[in-house]
Amino acid sequence: MKSSYLTRPFYYLWTTQTAANAADVLYIMALTVMVLDRTNSLVSAALLPLIRSGAQMLSSLVAPLLIQRFQLSRLLLLSQTGQFLLFICLALYLQLNGDSSSLMLVFSLIFVMSFLDGWTTPARNALIPRLVTHEQGLLKANGLMSVSDQVVQFAGWGLSGVIVAWIGSSPTLMVTAIIYGLAAAFTIGVQEPNHADSLAKSKLQKSAGITAETGTNRWQTLTEGWKMIWQTPRLRVLTFMDMIDMLGGSIWVGAFTLAFVQVALGQGEEWWGFINAAYFAGTIGGGLLVLALAKVIGRRYFGVMMLGMAGYGVLTAIYAMNSQPLAALILVMLMGPFAELAMINRRTLIQSSVAAPMLPKVLSAQSSMMHLVFCISLLGMAWLAEYIGIVNLYLFAAALTILAIVAGLLNYRAFQEKTFLRQTVK
Repeated sequence: MKSSYLTRPFYYLWTTQTAANAADVLYIMALTVMVLDRTNSLVSAALLPLIRSGAQMLSSLVAPLLIQRFQLSRLLLLSQTGQFLLFICLALYLQLNGDSSSLMLVFSLIFVMSFLDGWTTPARNALIPRLVTHEQGLLKANGLMSVSDQVVQFAGWGLSGVIVAWIGSSPTLMVTAIIYGLAAAFTIGVQEPNHADSLAKSKLQKSAGITAETGTNRWQTLTEGWKMIWQTPRLRVLTFMDMIDMLGGSIWVGAFTLAFVQVALGQGEEWWGFINAAYFAGTIGGGLLVLALAKVIGRRYFGVMMLGMAGYGVLTAIYAMNSQPLAALILVMLMGPFAELAMINRRTLIQSSVAAPMLPKVLSAQSSMMHLVFCISLLGMAWLAEYIGIVNLYLFAAALTILAIVAGLLNYRAFQEKTFLRQTVK
C-alpha cells in the first residue's frame, strides 16, 4: 500500500491525538491519586470517570451545532487549545493551593475540559476520510489510529503510575500540561484538503447521490445525525450492532476483570494486571494485523468485521469457562486481534457510508448514544453479576456478541453495494 494515500495533515492529526490521549491518561492517574490521598474515599475517586463520561455525552449531543458553524479542523483546534488553557489553570491552582484546594472547583474544571473533549473523537473520525487520498488508505488510517490508541492505553496506565509515584501528583500535572500544549500545537497542522480526489468526494458518494441536509433551525441541526442513522438501513444496523456489543463490553472494566481473576482463576491482583496487559498487547497486535492485511481486506469490511466479532465472541465464551491462569492470558491475547478487526472495519464501514458533510453529525449522535449505553451497561452488569455470578456474566457478554452477529447476518442486504446505492439514492 502506498504511503502517499495518507497525507501530511493526517500525520499531524495522528500525532496530536496520540499526545492528547497520553495527557488524558497522565492527568486522570495523577488526579485519582490526589483525590484518594485527600479524601481516602473510593466514591470520590469514582466521580472522576463519571464526570468525564457525563460531560462527553452532553458534548456529543450539542456537537452538531458547532459542526454546522465551524470547520472540523478549527473545531479540533478549539477543543485542544481550550483543554490546554484550562489544564494550565487547573495545574497552577493545585500547585499554589495544595491540600487546601477545593475539590468542587477541580471537578468543575474537569467537567468543562471533558465537555471540550466530547466532540474530539467524532471530529477526528470524521476528518480521517478527508485526509486520505484513496479509499484503500482509509483502512490503514483507522488502523494507525487504533494502534496508537491502544499503545497509549497499554503503556500509559503503567508508566503514569510510575511517574506519579516518582515525582508526585503536582509535578505530573505540569508534565501533562506540556503534553497538552504539544497536542494543541500539532493541531495547527491539521488542514482539510480541497482536492478533488479526496475520499470525501469518492465515486461511491457521487454515484449514491448522498448530499448533506442543512437544517433551518437548531433542532433540525441537532437531530440530523440521529435521523440519518434511523433512515439509512446500513447505519441503523451498524449502530444497533455497536450498541449490543457495548452492552457486553463493560465486562473488561477493572472491577469485573478483578472479580473474574479472583473467583474463576483463583489468583491475586497481580494476575489482574497480567490479564489487562495481555488484552492490550493483543489489541495492539490486532491493529498491526489490520495494517499488514489492508490490501488483502480491500473493501471486504463487512465480512472481516463479522469474522472479528465471531472470533471475539467464541474466545470470550471459552475464557469464561476456563479456570487456568496461563490459558486465560493466551485467550485474552488472542481476543485482541479479533476485537480490533471488528472495531476498525466497523468504523471504516461507517466512514465510507456517509457523505463528508453529514459524517461528523452521524458520529456525534453515535458517540452520545454509546456513552449512554456504556453507563447503562456498567450499572446493569454490576447488578447482573450479583445474581448470576461473574463467570455467567462473561458468558452473557459472549452471547450478546453472537446476538450482534445474528443482527448483522439478518440485515446482510443493507451491506450489499447495489442495495446500499439504491437506498441512499431514495
